[in-house]
Amino acid sequence: MERKIRGIGLDVHSKFITVGIADEGREPAESYGEISNTQAAVSKLAKKLDRDGYDLCFVYEAGCFGFGLYRQLTGLGHTCVVAAPSLIPRKPGDRVKTDRRDALKLARLLRSGDITPCNVPDETDEAMRDLERAREDAVRASRVSRQLLSGFLLRYGKRYEGKTAWSKAHTLWILSITMPHPAQQIVLEEYRLRMKHDAERVVAMTTEIERLVSRWRWAPVVKALQALRGVRLVTAVTVIAEMGDLRRFAHPRQLMAAIGLVPSENSSGGKRHQGSITKTGNGHVRKILVESAWNYRYPARISRPIELRQRGVDQEVTTIAWNAQKRLCARYQHMMMRGKNKKLVTTAVARELCGFIWDIGQQVAPIES
Repeated sequence: MERKIRGIGLDVHSKFITVGIADEGREPAESYGEISNTQAAVSKLAKKLDRDGYDLCFVYEAGCFGFGLYRQLTGLGHTCVVAAPSLIPRKPGDRVKTDRRDALKLARLLRSGDITPCNVPDETDEAMRDLERAREDAVRASRVSRQLLSGFLLRYGKRYEGKTAWSKAHTLWILSITMPHPAQQIVLEEYRLRMKHDAERVVAMTTEIERLVSRWRWAPVVKALQALRGVRLVTAVTVIAEMGDLRRFAHPRQLMAAIGLVPSENSSGGKRHQGSITKTGNGHVRKILVESAWNYRYPARISRPIELRQRGVDQEVTTIAWNAQKRLCARYQHMMMRGKNKKLVTTAVARELCGFIWDIGQQVAPIES
């Protein structure tokens, strides 16, 4: 006899989990109540509900609690779905939100098949993602520390007259500054030391990424993506660590949509209107691809750094990378000649760059463990 499915919605919080149950069929969903957010309590819940001839299928929203609950439940032999929060259907007129209602809603949507699951990385992929995100945080902190130091010096008329800021010459210039008051000199030194510390953190994390990526199963894909102009090690690692296996996307437009680079649309009554990009999906990848797209404002050419990155890469991949250069450089110039805004042009180029990244991701496979 075929076993029925019992959908279990979990509204997860730091100290407790609210549980809702929707059995297969037309019976209304029921509230189970709350359990503590511990491994022992979750195991006890699964054991208690695993009766009456039902297969258990759990669902909870992706969020700050990560995928530990998913791994625990799948390790117990049950099905678990991590729902993408931005793609959960919501009624415009429903303005009441409680933990109980959220848990019941998840259970009902799971039963009806209206849950869109997000990609769950394995533990190694998640670790690399944590590392590249920590580096991104360090870059942000370094930028803030530089702004604080610059703002402090500008308040006292200290302006660097050289060509390149934050170069070795600029650093020596900062070291030569003497403030009129001892308290101000202390502030200057504290800001400078903070800036130096943050810059060293960025270098240290970049070094760790370079060291660990060679032992990562996605190393061949990371190497292949660097054949593209504007895609170096950190960019390639970010794309793979955040998006996972690019082969899971059947079409490049699906990858673009997952990154939030497709135009929003509001079409009705025979009229079509497209707006700005949706900005839904993975913001880390969207940001770094827009930065990479700036490299295509120059004419297409194989520079020395690109040639070095392409050594040892399959000919098919280098052909895709060269076609990307010809296409995207021409696209950038064409849109600029039409008077388009630079940011809009760069975003459009980033969207098309996404398609070439998808193409390379179909050609190169990871190392099978």
